[in-house]
Amino acid sequence: MKFYDFSPAPNPKRVRMFMAEKGIEVPSVQVNTREQEQFSDDYKAVNPHGVVPTLELDDGTCIGESVAICRYFEETHPEPPLMGRDAKDKAVVEMWNRRSEIEGFLSAAEAFRNAMPVFADRALPGVTGDVPQIPALVERGKKSMDRFFRKLDAQLADNQFVAGDAFSIADITAYVAIDFGGRVDIAIPEDCKNVARWFAQISERPSASA
Repeated sequence: MKFYDFSPAPNPKRVRMFMAEKGIEVPSVQVNTREQEQFSDDYKAVNPHGVVPTLELDDGTCIGESVAICRYFEETHPEPPLMGRDAKDKAVVEMWNRRSEIEGFLSAAEAFRNAMPVFADRALPGVTGDVPQIPALVERGKKSMDRFFRKLDAQLADNQFVAGDAFSIADITAYVAIDFGGRVDIAIPEDCKNVARWFAQISERPSASA
């Protein structure tokens, strides 16, 4: 088994945090996306979409997409559960993970990929060129993140964690989204005290440094 990773990238970090919470260790291969190694013939044979991360199983099966990889590990290493315990719990965790991904993570990515010079001609993941940056999307991404912060703050007013009283993949996605946004100066608003409390709490978990 191999985990194709790039340490600075946010999506692989989501999986590394998930594995760390479960105590899973998998040999990793670094794919330097800054040097566009994800577009090499060798890596495209593993993941034709040209993105990280990818999990390659011992039988040669290659699983891309962070949540899909996490789902594999949830099934093979069910304890501690990070995707819910029963039908209702699983649905609530999935709901908040999706919200954290769509409203938080993708908003941060929109701002980041349209602001950073390294993505000047490839503002969408998995493409090598001909996708120019749109400066207006930086501001839109920041405004979307602000709305996400406020929704998350309301949720955390009555809950210790994003999806309730137990740490889950929803916390991982939201935490990485906020950390990612910080790279383009998107900070937790001062009046979002619940988010600030929660973010500090998650930052203290060993998995946060995975």
